[in-house]
Amino acid sequence: MGEPVAMLTLLCAALAVVLLLVQLLRIRPSAGVDPDVARRELRDELRSAREEARLSARELREEVTKSIDVTQASLDRVRVTLDQRVRELQEGNERKLDEMRRTVDEKLHDTLEKRLGESFKLVSDRLDTVHKGLGEMQQLATGVGDLKRVLTNVKARGTWAEVQLGAILEQVLTPEQYGKNVCIRLDTAERVEFAVRLPGPIDDPATCVWLPIDSKFPQEDWLRLQDASDQGDVAAVQAASDALIRTVRGSAKEIHDKYVHPPASTDFAIMFLATEGLFAEVLRHPSVVSDLQQQYRVVVAGPTTLAAILTSLRMGFQTLVVEQRAAEVWRVLGAVKTEFGKFGDVLDKVQRQLTTASRTIEETGQRSRAMEKKLRSAERLPEAEAAMVLELPVEDEADATDASPPQ
Repeated sequence: MGEPVAMLTLLCAALAVVLLLVQLLRIRPSAGVDPDVARRELRDELRSAREEARLSARELREEVTKSIDVTQASLDRVRVTLDQRVRELQEGNERKLDEMRRTVDEKLHDTLEKRLGESFKLVSDRLDTVHKGLGEMQQLATGVGDLKRVLTNVKARGTWAEVQLGAILEQVLTPEQYGKNVCIRLDTAERVEFAVRLPGPIDDPATCVWLPIDSKFPQEDWLRLQDASDQGDVAAVQAASDALIRTVRGSAKEIHDKYVHPPASTDFAIMFLATEGLFAEVLRHPSVVSDLQQQYRVVVAGPTTLAAILTSLRMGFQTLVVEQRAAEVWRVLGAVKTEFGKFGDVLDKVQRQLTTASRTIEETGQRSRAMEKKLRSAERLPEAEAAMVLELPVEDEADATDASPPQ
């Protein structure tokens, strides 16, 4: 703060010296003036100039000091206000953080109590389930014996494989996409367990082509093969495997002779093996699978393979539906395009009519302003008298008040 004051003081002193020099240059000694008198006058003028410079510097210093004091006071007020605002902001943030902390603590506490209660309840339910399961295991052991006795019956065994095949078809396809106990050959009474309904020829879309699916479960040969494998008897394993393959070949020939009958059916059928182990044993002989496909037109499938085949058929059905609907959608789009062109023409016509109406309204406004300009000098009559002169119906006072625009 002292440096600006010193600079202003030096500036005032420099101005005083410049003024003194200017005054000295303006004073020229006269011919009849005593030099001592001139020096005294010059000394007095210098003294008065120094006094004026000193007073000016003092006033300037006082003004600068006052300005500095005012600025300092303003800065102090700003600092106090800023400190207060910062303190309020800190207090507000602390209050909000405390509220958030309390809220989070409450929610965590409630959530923890809820989760612990659910966990204890779940553990208790699981313990009850385990306790019940221990009792059910005994019943299951009894049921396994009953199942073994049931599976020794050929008819019951075939029914079990048929139920499993029906469950897979029900999960993958809709009821309209397959049939049960379908009679493919009209000259015989043989009926296939299940058949998938495929679309017919293009020239006759009302008809359908059946894909026969028959289930087989040669349990005796399969169990003999398992027993031989458990005992490690290579000769018995080979004999049981050959017997199983002969049974599978016989089943494939039976399916071909009974159910493969184009054009009522496809030129191939599917033989469903009820277990994955049985299917894997048949696949262990690749030549057998290819021979069944070439000689009898029968495809061997297990539960997983059959589900994949049916899924691919379902995708084909969906693609066919999309293709059938695509033509309809294309016709609808063509109709919409035609109507949209007509709609554009109607919009152009409406635009022309609106342009004409706008031009007419603008001409009417010009004529109205011209008439108002001509009638500006005419005397304005009261509304009642004007209505009588123009033979207009007289409005009631209430109606006129309601119809008058707001002021």
